[in-house]
Formats: sequence, C-alpha cells, structure tokens
Amino acid sequence: PVEAVRPFADRITQLPGVTGVTVTANRAEATLLSVTYPGEPTGDVAQDVVRAVRDLPGPAGAEVLVGGRPGADRDLLDSLGARLPWMALLMAAATLVLLFLAFGSVVLPVKAVLMNLISIGASFGVVVWIFQDGHLADLLGFTPTGFIEPSNPILMLAVLFGLATDYEVFLLSRVREEWDRTGDNTAAVAAGLQHTGRIITAAALLLIVVVAGFATGGMAFIKLIGVGMIVAIVVDATLVRALLVPATMRLLGRWNWWAPGPLGRVYRRYGLRESDTPAGGESRQSEFTR
Repeated sequence: PVEAVRPFADRITQLPGVTGVTVTANRAEATLLSVTYPGEPTGDVAQDVVRAVRDLPGPAGAEVLVGGRPGADRDLLDSLGARLPWMALLMAAATLVLLFLAFGSVVLPVKAVLMNLISIGASFGVVVWIFQDGHLADLLGFTPTGFIEPSNPILMLAVLFGLATDYEVFLLSRVREEWDRTGDNTAAVAAGLQHTGRIITAAALLLIVVVAGFATGGMAFIKLIGVGMIVAIVVDATLVRALLVPATMRLLGRWNWWAPGPLGRVYRRYGLRESDTPAGGESRQSEFTR
C-alpha cells in the first residue's frame, strides 16, 4: 500500500542530492517511486543517489529495487569493475607467456606490456577529450553527450592490446634473429628496426585506412572506436615501436635477453622458433640464463 511506503519515501528525501520523491504508480503490492535529483542521469550526483537509496533499509518485508538510467549504469560499472581485473590479468598473462616462449626473455614481455599501455592510454585520453568533452564535434559530425558508454573503452582495450602486441612481435622477431646470429645487442636492435620499420609502417597505414571508415560513420559509438583505434595505431607505430622500444632495448643491453636458469631451460626445450637456433645463439642463451 502507498501508506506503507510513505515513511520510506520521506527517508529518501533526506538523502544528499535528492530534491524530491513522488509516488507515480501503485499496483497490487508494488509501488513505484520517482526520485528527482540535480544534474544529468549519467552524472556523479545520480550515481551517489543510487548508492544511497540502495544502502537505505527498505520497509519491513519489502524488496527495494532501483532502476532507470542511473541504476542501469551503476550495475554495468559494478559488473565491469568486478571482471575487468580478471580480463587484464588474462591478457597480460597470455602476452607474457607467449612472448617468453617466442624470445626466451622475461624482460622483453614485461616491457611489451608496459609499452602497450602508452598507446592505449593516449587513445583513451583523445577519446575522452573528443567524445566526452565535445571537442571537434562539428568536424566529426556527432552530438556530444558528456559521457562515454562504459563498454566502449573495454572493447577498445582488448582490440588495441592485441594490435600493439602484434607490432611488438614484428620488431622483436627480427631483433632476436640478429641477436642469435651476432650476440651484439646494439647491432641487433638497429638491424631489427631497419628491417621491420617499413613493414610496421605499411601495416599501420593499411589498418588506419580500414579503420577510418569507422571514424566517418554515422553512429557515435562506431565513430568513437574508429578514432580511438587510429590514435592508438599512430602512436604505437611511431612513438612506441620506432623510438621507445629501440631506445629501452639499447639501454638495457644484454639484460633484454635475461631469464632465470629454470625458465631458460624451458625456453630451450619448448621455445617457439622459425628454425633451429644457431650454436652461438644457443651458447649465449645458456650463459645469460644461469
């Protein structure tokens, strides 16, 4: 009955951010209360009101459900927040294991994961600046809403992490080949960058052309993904792979190829190679993994 929920409605009106509570529907044993608050349904005030109402003890014997756009957003964010660490852990673990098996080092996989975060972080920053803050809206042809659908950055994260790892494999495969042949880290990095730079640039340009179709589309969330991917690809293929990765590998020197003894034996037994490692490379790996 409406009379039974009025005390509960009065308690809601006393919550911070609530400007009013109205009984808008009543049927059998269900009563619908509409809560008003200042600001947008996607704003921080709305989220705070959802949390406060859900924490408020309901009428005896009644179940309190909070719906609407703020409630749905809160549920989505909680769900993503609970599963995102597992997603990140799975991606990082798979990358670390596969890159170790490919290159026999525990340093290079960790560096690869950290470098991937640079291009992804730059992409997220540009997406927020454009699609949340509304810059370049007229040029790109969309209406800014002041927020970004939470699931869009998650999709971007998964796709961009995989693309960045692909470029890393292109470069490191050639560097590893030179390292096995010469044992000179500086020469290996220079030769690897020289032989793969054009391949990485061409692959990046091709992908940018394809993804540009997303950025010129009429749907805002497709446009967002397209712009975010273009930014990440440009940063990754230029700043990260052409500058930061070679520079850090030059500074690390022989430590690029370091692995503990047991892991070194695992690599020699199960490592992923296009061909058998030359004798010199095999001895260098044994020497540096003790």
